Amino acid sequence: MDTLSYKTRSVNKQSAEKQWVVVDAEGQKLGRLASKVAKLLRGKYKPSYTPHADCGDNVIIINAEKIELSGLKTETKEYLRYTGYPGGQRIQSFKQVLSKFPERIIEKAVKGMLPKNKLGAALFRNLKVYAGSEHNHDAQKPVSINLNDLK
Repeated sequence: MDTLSYKTRSVNKQSAEKQWVVVDAEGQKLGRLASKVAKLLRGKYKPSYTPHADCGDNVIIINAEKIELSGLKTETKEYLRYTGYPGGQRIQSFKQVLSKFPERIIEKAVKGMLPKNKLGAALFRNLKVYAGSEHNHDAQKPVSINLNDLK
């Protein structure tokens, strides 16, 4: 009798089968894109998903400046940050952030959907966001996927 057939195998960082994935953000809604990318980073689409380990994929997002929001959020959405000094709270609108740093919009949305611990910080390092359609990760041979095919 095979004694290992009934045991649950837990994947760790060394035994995880990670791959590089390219996601095109053009025409995608911000929240839906962020939730699916967070699942890819976490590894929840894999049958070998382990909650306490980094078993997700490395994700490259291109065309960050072409992200869309629904409703009136392009005019009303605001981003808060704090400089660390008294009275140092700064408010920027979505359009201001999109014109200066379009990568930060997607990074902030995805980071909010990851765990708030050391694992979440490690998973966030697997995300690379680029404003244009070019990226410098050709050596990793990334696979392009369509987010609309994922649930």
